[in-house]
Amino acid sequence: MDLERKAARAEPGRRIHPTAIVDPQAEVGDQVEIGPYAVIGPDVRLGARTRVGPHVVVLGHTRIGEDCVLHAHSVLGDVPQDLKYTRCVSYVEIGARNHFREFSTVHPATHEGASTRIGSDNLFMAYTHVAHDCTVGSHVIMANCAQIGGHVTVEDWAILGGMAAVHQFTRIGRHSIIGFGGRVSKDVAPFVKCGREPLRAVGLNSVGLARRGFSEETRLELKRAYRILFRAGLPLSEALERVRAELRALPELAQLCSFIEGSERGLTL
Repeated sequence: MDLERKAARAEPGRRIHPTAIVDPQAEVGDQVEIGPYAVIGPDVRLGARTRVGPHVVVLGHTRIGEDCVLHAHSVLGDVPQDLKYTRCVSYVEIGARNHFREFSTVHPATHEGASTRIGSDNLFMAYTHVAHDCTVGSHVIMANCAQIGGHVTVEDWAILGGMAAVHQFTRIGRHSIIGFGGRVSKDVAPFVKCGREPLRAVGLNSVGLARRGFSEETRLELKRAYRILFRAGLPLSEALERVRAELRALPELAQLCSFIEGSERGLTL
């Protein structure tokens, strides 16, 4: 094993610390850096230019894309915290340019052939947790200690504030934002800002939408939709009809209405 590890460290374009344990079957891309005391399992793939910090552990069938950064003590691919789990071939699939800060964790799916999936350009701050069978989009931010339970979906550009906790099977819509300590037990609609205790919708994520280049016209139309859906006191079915009848047929409004109609856990209002 020592000879195989030394041979791997001698390959050009890679920097692997002598104390790191890298299984010879692991696939390590060009210009990958692996720090002191890191552990890389046999079924792991590390994309080019990915940096693995000290004491990081990557196990299981975990695929990590290019230019990712795994900070100290993060653990990806270890067995899920699910009593129903039995040893099977399941996956963690991670895109490019993700940052996993200290002590962040990601678990694989619990069923044969299934995956926990993470897109690209996400930031997982310290002590964040992505549970089994989750789907996380791209450009997502999970602030310190934010946690998402099993089978949660987090769409693109969503932001979870520090210590936010998301119940299993819940969906978080794109461009939404959840405030510090939010306890999320129902779906959070796209483009919406949620806060307070108990958690509820407190407005449109106007600042985030402006920063991401949404036109003033689109933001105004979304604000009108928010007032109809969340503040008019109407049944959601009637509110959706009003939005479609009275407002412009923008793609963002179609996404909002489709998300609400597909909600199984109910909506955070």
